[in-house]
Amino acid sequence: MDLAKLAAWWASTTPSELIWLGIGFGAQLMFSMRFIVQWIASERARASIVPEVFWYFSFIGGLMLFVYAIHRMDPVFILGQGMGLVIYTRNIYFIWSARRTGKGADKIPAE
Repeated sequence: MDLAKLAAWWASTTPSELIWLGIGFGAQLMFSMRFIVQWIASERARASIVPEVFWYFSFIGGLMLFVYAIHRMDPVFILGQGMGLVIYTRNIYFIWSARRTGKGADKIPAE
């Protein structure tokens, strides 16, 4: 690694851009957490499990990435994250609706 290039990049990057990079990395971490949670739940159950918190991490990470994509003005990224947000929101709606009505509530693990 060339430390001079890294130092030049750091010096030329605005504080605003560094904040946006932090938001982007934080969003990606949040989005990745859903897979870690799902993996742990599946290992414990010895079966493929999608815990409720998976959808919350998906929504929060997806929303953060969507905002980041808008900031970057990347139409492919915006469309991809936007469509994902629709799916995550719908799954959360199903979870909340099942709890409220009692339909299928026995299939939803409370966390």
